[in-house]
Amino acid sequence: MFEKLFESGLWNSRLFTLFAVVFSLIGAIILFVVASLDIWGVLVLVWDVVAHHVHPEHLHEDVVASIIGAIDLYLIAIVLLIFSLGVYELFVSKIDAAEDEDGKSSSVLQIHSLDQLKDKIAKVIVMVLVVNFFQRVLHTQFNGALEMLYFSGSILLLALALYFLHKGDQH
Repeated sequence: MFEKLFESGLWNSRLFTLFAVVFSLIGAIILFVVASLDIWGVLVLVWDVVAHHVHPEHLHEDVVASIIGAIDLYLIAIVLLIFSLGVYELFVSKIDAAEDEDGKSSSVLQIHSLDQLKDKIAKVIVMVLVVNFFQRVLHTQFNGALEMLYFSGSILLLALALYFLHKGDQH
């Protein structure tokens, strides 16, 4: 009797993961809203430039940096969404709404193990880092050949990282 009660309590303790699911989902929604508001701000800025025929000095850099920043936030929101869905499917229950009429579910969000969840999250995080890198590069001043060499090397390393991530998908 005690063993059965203990095992039932132990099994139901997995439901504490619902905290991670709910708050990750809330975080994702917040980031989606904030990123969308950032894009809206860029739209308003560009509309003002067109309507008033005033061209600020760093308009192109500011617009591109703002849009890349919003993409960065969207990618982080996607990480939180994947995490939320993955933890729910792994620890609580299969998501019935994710399946179509034929019983097949979306392969993008299909997660069967903790390793698959970590792999999907890691790939999106690498993309976040790449996007963040390019956002920071937009405002970087290069003062010499050595700095340009470092910049070129960092782009090469990012390209190699993306290549190996893509190569890992093919196995």
